[in-house]
Amino acid sequence: MTCLEPWILSLLLLLPLLLLNRTTNFYIKTCFYCVLCVVFSVVACVVCFLRHGGRTVRNMSIIKRFVRIFKYFYGLRFETKGEEKLHEDKPCVIISNHQSILDMMGLMEILPRNCIQIAKRELLYTGPVGLIMYLGGVIFINRKRTSTAMSAMEEVGNILVQKNLKVWIYPEGTRNGSYDLLPFKKGAFYLAVQAQVPIIPVVYSSFSSFYQPEKKIFTSGKIKVEVLDPIKTEGMTVDDIPKLLETCHSLMRETFFRISDKLNEKGTNGPTSQPVQ
Repeated sequence: MTCLEPWILSLLLLLPLLLLNRTTNFYIKTCFYCVLCVVFSVVACVVCFLRHGGRTVRNMSIIKRFVRIFKYFYGLRFETKGEEKLHEDKPCVIISNHQSILDMMGLMEILPRNCIQIAKRELLYTGPVGLIMYLGGVIFINRKRTSTAMSAMEEVGNILVQKNLKVWIYPEGTRNGSYDLLPFKKGAFYLAVQAQVPIIPVVYSSFSSFYQPEKKIFTSGKIKVEVLDPIKTEGMTVDDIPKLLETCHSLMRETFFRISDKLNEKGTNGPTSQPVQ
């Protein structure tokens, strides 16, 4: 035991330095986030099975309670505006910007009842996390096979109004760690027009003030969330989709720069408009 004491003492002395190191802090927090996701998913799976017996969108209320605890571990605060627009008892398509693995916390902070998500099929095979997503009614699509993805979206469109559901989609299609919005994919807009339901844009401020993986920054901070007014699609056809997509992209992009304080301070809130896909 005596020979181990110098090593233990050295580790104890180095521990504060390691915790103060930005890179070390980033990896510790990121790994802990992954551990939280797995542990809470296992526990939530058990609760969902006991409460509802299997796959149902009602499990999302259980998942939401678990995920909303995460912010306390990371010192994150949410400031929301217009959240009441999501809670009308009517079907709709909700679209939001997609930044990082932390989006799940933002999603669950304001997730309305009877709301399912669209996610890439690869997430289904992520162990307990994939299982809890499945139990929560998440619709998984194969983005590499366009015909399969479109069939899944058509199926969602058929049940959207029938079961009075809300559908949450990230129209950028992938995580975007830049200081701008990526061009939007058309799937969410096809779905809204097909079902003739409104689109409700939700915009999250940039995470860059506290989370930057490329610079290994992961601190505490505030996330502003703004729910924009519903955009009606009644009477629209497929021919109206490009204009609808462009309108939503423009509104969300303008809001993103307005509520992202750090971007405003850097003067990066005025780039030229981007093309949409």
